[in-house]
Amino acid sequence: MKILISNDDGYRAPGLLALHQALKDLGDVEVVAPEHNNSAKSNALTLHSPLYVQEASDGIRYVNGTPADCVHIALTGLLGYRPDLVVSGINNGANMGDDTIYSGTVGAAMEGYLFGIPAIAFSQVEKGWAHLDAAAARARELVQQVIAQGLDAERPFLLNVNIPNRALPELGPFEVCRLGRRHAAEQVIPQPSPHGQTMYWIGAAGPAKDGADGTDFHATTQGRISVTPLQVDLTDHASLRDWAGRVRRSVGSR
Repeated sequence: MKILISNDDGYRAPGLLALHQALKDLGDVEVVAPEHNNSAKSNALTLHSPLYVQEASDGIRYVNGTPADCVHIALTGLLGYRPDLVVSGINNGANMGDDTIYSGTVGAAMEGYLFGIPAIAFSQVEKGWAHLDAAAARARELVQQVIAQGLDAERPFLLNVNIPNRALPELGPFEVCRLGRRHAAEQVIPQPSPHGQTMYWIGAAGPAKDGADGTDFHATTQGRISVTPLQVDLTDHASLRDWAGRVRRSVGSR
């Protein structure tokens, strides 16, 4: 079993190190992670500046780029082989609902999925790394389950997993659920710069708008671990026929 681990908090983040420690005896495990924090970088690739790979004393390799850069470089030449599984995290904070669109943690896992490799993104619900040992233990449990069930290269999957910050005996079971939705983010925060210009800081994420039973928000508030299968196809299939009619009417009216 060959496993590639990455993240978006950086190669020295406690979540990454805990995940590596939890998985390293499950096979040949390699870590290729960003040099610095790259939260909210989504699937961004660095195309207009060079990327460099360096190796820390413990063998972890790090890249001066985004999470997707790390996985992309690893899969297209750095590793020299194709891993069986890509695992990202453990992120410092939730990646639920709309967060998944922006998440660098999910972006790293998705890069593996786009290459046809099964992938899992792990996050803790609250920031601060509380009960990280418990989160790592449950992450290992899920990875062991998917390995035991067989990893089919012809049917790759992308799972988004959020783990409440609770001690191991207090963590509930895994619950497969859909993504919830958030309200719009808080207002942007303006601040004067030392040079007299106005700086803007992105506001905090909004509260849950759809946290109903069956969503990741609901599962984690109940102490359970949310597991959401994701897809990359953004096509609105339900409206294809409607839009085809609109386009035909628009062309016909010329």
